[in-house]
Amino acid sequence: MADRVGAVHRQTKETDVRVHWGLDGSGRSEIATGIGMLDHMLQQLARHGGFDLTVIASGDLHIDPHHTVEDIGLSLGKALNEALGDRRGIRRFGDATVPLDEALVQVAVDLGGRPYAAIDLPFAAAEIGELPAALVPHLLESLANEARMSIHVRLLAGRNDHHRLEAAFKALARALADAVAPDARYGGEAPSTKGVI
Repeated sequence: MADRVGAVHRQTKETDVRVHWGLDGSGRSEIATGIGMLDHMLQQLARHGGFDLTVIASGDLHIDPHHTVEDIGLSLGKALNEALGDRRGIRRFGDATVPLDEALVQVAVDLGGRPYAAIDLPFAAAEIGELPAALVPHLLESLANEARMSIHVRLLAGRNDHHRLEAAFKALARALADAVAPDARYGGEAPSTKGVI
């Protein structure tokens, strides 16, 4: 496969987001979003997915993090979609169940071209660090929509919000790593009975 890289620059009156996503990397990341907890989660995505990921974002955080988080999700999704190209020869599906101490989260993804997000990831507090808990599903929905993928996230166990969130991003990383991986059994064809994705 050719280099699978997606690069996006999204600039609005509210935010300025740059994303560079290499699918066949080594887990290196350069993350600076202005939201510490989000930085930490995107570092997990890169490391545990084996992706090379750069996310540099600035936004109107003096209002609240909503615009910044949303535009990061949209930009990540566009970069992933670009990196996948025509999606021929990939596994397409991936799932992972990841523990972090008392927390256990399952994530399943389908890169079949149809966006959908089913997020069952409750939090006890309104904020996790500087990240509003209500923005976590919105981030994942924005990612799914622009990446043209289906994502299901389920909290199976856990009391600590940080652990719940981190287990979710580690599981997402592992599920995506499986889904984007080349699968020689398809012989370079689309992993779909339709012949295209």
